[in-house]
Amino acid sequence: MNSAILITYDQEDSINEAKGLCDAAGYEVVHIIRQNYLQKPKYGISGGVVEQLEEISEKLRPDVIIYDEILKPSQNYNLATVLHREVLDREALILEIFESRASSAESKLQVKLAQLRYEMARAKEKVRLANMGEQPGFMGIGKFEVDVYYNDIKHRMQTIRSKLEKAGKQRELHRQGRKRMGFKTISLAGYTSAGKTTLFNKTTGETRSQSKELFTTLTTTTRRLMIDQEAFLIADTVGFISKLPAYMIDAFKSTLEELIHTDVIILVIDISDSISELKKKFSSCMRTLSELGVEQDKVVYALNKSDLLKNEEIERKIEFLNLRENKKVISVSAKTGKNIPQLKELIKEIIQSQSYHKPKNNTLEGEEKTFGN
Repeated sequence: MNSAILITYDQEDSINEAKGLCDAAGYEVVHIIRQNYLQKPKYGISGGVVEQLEEISEKLRPDVIIYDEILKPSQNYNLATVLHREVLDREALILEIFESRASSAESKLQVKLAQLRYEMARAKEKVRLANMGEQPGFMGIGKFEVDVYYNDIKHRMQTIRSKLEKAGKQRELHRQGRKRMGFKTISLAGYTSAGKTTLFNKTTGETRSQSKELFTTLTTTTRRLMIDQEAFLIADTVGFISKLPAYMIDAFKSTLEELIHTDVIILVIDISDSISELKKKFSSCMRTLSELGVEQDKVVYALNKSDLLKNEEIERKIEFLNLRENKKVISVSAKTGKNIPQLKELIKEIIQSQSYHKPKNNTLEGEEKTFGN
């Protein structure tokens, strides 16, 4: 495992999430620098902190410096020049995780598109810095002219977009097929590592890969779920995360758009989180669903890991999230199976209240299907 010095905000939830991201990307954090502010003009941090960082880097000799915020190319260049180390900002780190997690052809294309968008935003600045001659080949630019480099990225993005469009059309055909057969669909959504995949496994009897690591799921997998001898389809989706740029959401749109077309969304919330983490993650999930254009009335709030808390604590957190009056809130435990039958009943009630007809056929050809493969 490669070593890293982490620069992050001086808040426990920020530190925990940043460490989780580092771990998921395969970096062992050997030192943490905590700051209240990470957006100073030259380096992101103050000159004094850079000097301290220089000393610590010399002593610990980490493979990378991880900066838990978005850096401008000039800031990245300034830091890398002083520290003589590769500097990864938050976006680059998340892209590394995405790249390592992508398994299907479609998710690989989505990650590549996001990487190119990241590159494009920095293309002009990187060329300018490379042409200054101080660090030839800075960040792999070589002697490319800016417009050639920029146009090359644009062309590659267009190629990937057209491939993703085909995959999107294929996905639409699957949706139409399911609709014709009368199947109603349920999608799992939520912050990364909230326990979506564990809940997916518990409700379907699946054994999908699950772990505490972030972004275990990048490919939407759909399986059959039986409720009172009636067949429904349930899909697991990519996890959300705070400060995820719009272009990354856009890259995964063809996967995430399943959430727009589904009949019920189970928003999985880790209710064992601290109040500050809970607030940040819940806001991030609601914002992402809103950006995707999801209708709020089809969202069920599954408060997962409720086996770790007393009822009074759960009630207090429901109050905190302003979900007290919401009839679609249920405490569950994907680990122990607590309230899973009640969750299934709630799903069925919502689908019935949407006045849909019953499925005409309870068999699904090729039900063991991972969309995107």
